[in-house]
Amino acid sequence: MRPLIPLARFRTFAEGLDHPEGLAFDADGILWAGGELGQIYRIAPNGRVREISCTGGFCLGLTFSRAQELYVCNFKLPALVRLNRKGRILDSWDRCGHRKFKTPNFSVFDSEGNLYFSDSGDWEEANGCVYRLRRNGRVEMFAGPFAFANGLALSADERFLYVVQSTRDNVLEIEIRADGSAGRRRVYASGLARVPDGMAFDAAGNLYVACYASDNVYKVSSRGKVQLLAYDRAGTMIARPTNVAFGGPNFDQMFFANLGRWHVCQAPAGVKGQRLANQH
Repeated sequence: MRPLIPLARFRTFAEGLDHPEGLAFDADGILWAGGELGQIYRIAPNGRVREISCTGGFCLGLTFSRAQELYVCNFKLPALVRLNRKGRILDSWDRCGHRKFKTPNFSVFDSEGNLYFSDSGDWEEANGCVYRLRRNGRVEMFAGPFAFANGLALSADERFLYVVQSTRDNVLEIEIRADGSAGRRRVYASGLARVPDGMAFDAAGNLYVACYASDNVYKVSSRGKVQLLAYDRAGTMIARPTNVAFGGPNFDQMFFANLGRWHVCQAPAGVKGQRLANQH
């Protein structure tokens, strides 16, 4: 399958990061990333990297709130951590009731300020779940179990939550009912070889999924058609890609975290991204 975006159109945006996994743009269009020893990086538009803080553990998904506070899923603590823009830890959560987190992985805000975040559980155990952090600071169970729940994305109308199942090579669509409870679920996209990780929507409703174990990136249309967007046979530019985020002056560039190396790469998307709750 010929990729939609040739590898020659990718470029290195920033270097010198410690195996980055999570990416997030703040409201000013500045990219932030995490490192495998708990580093929090701020990356200027010219690609200059500055370490803002170090939480310890291993930073996975990063998400900004509307208040521009950074929420980090740290699986070695294991906890969900809230920091200000200076890198100071403001709060953290490590359980839902009496249930301790296992592998906090990725999070996404809705427009009301609720934070959905995945707990992958154990590899090959299909005991992952999605929690929801309410605005009052209370963590509740939203849905599960899942086969290593990983990346999350919300539909533009916030009627559906999309959940990557890394060990099933697919993405599930979960209905969010009017009362906030989880409704029906279905397989939205399958055959995402191998080990899909993070994902993001564009403004047209296409979903982009980065696959860790194949150095593939897929484009899934709003009708569920799967196409190979990009691929790196050598695994040097696209190198164990984990998360994808839209940014750039026109919000039409895709940025990829590469857990297998030390850089963030960039490619033109040809379409604007779907703006997240913190970017409106």
